[in-house]
Amino acid sequence: MLARHGESTYNRENRFTGWLDVPITDTGRCEAKGIAQKIAGFRIDTAYSSALQRTVESLDIVLQELHLQHIPVVNSLELNERNYGDLQGLNKKDTAERFGEKLVHSWRRSYTTAPPNGESLHQAGMRILKFFYARILCDVQRGLNTLVVAHGNTLRVIVKELDHLSDEEIMDVNIATGEVVVYEYDMLTKIVGKKYL
Repeated sequence: MLARHGESTYNRENRFTGWLDVPITDTGRCEAKGIAQKIAGFRIDTAYSSALQRTVESLDIVLQELHLQHIPVVNSLELNERNYGDLQGLNKKDTAERFGEKLVHSWRRSYTTAPPNGESLHQAGMRILKFFYARILCDVQRGLNTLVVAHGNTLRVIVKELDHLSDEEIMDVNIATGEVVVYEYDMLTKIVGKKYL
């Protein structure tokens, strides 16, 4: 199960966040509770988040709501959002007016184009997928139901990999705050189902 964290203060202010460690809002806390409601019917054995507080707090809320504080949890730097470099903290609308909508759209959605002094989605994906295969998929292969609470771009990297999307197709993928994507695997770790909650 992949879930995006609840709304952060910078989501609300329409700012590039990246590695800046901003908290979630009251709306974000409600969205985290909503994640718990969406997945309440699933068994969850292990959980992962990035090391940034917006995912850590969102995951904590989910596990509290589901009375699952006892399961193994890993907060990993490798699952952090992509680094937006010089754009971090800037308002997205103001940045588009300054640099042009086409260029900023490329910085935000392209797989290979990096923002100034930041990471492209491809660069971020190298660390994210290395961790995904080494830790998360290993849990799945052991028959464990695993929850990952992370960032929009972190999840886009994983979805691109699991759905075998092209560099162009991933540009149109967006996972909203509080949204959940559930992948079902067979015993050979082949994906046999997918749904959005």
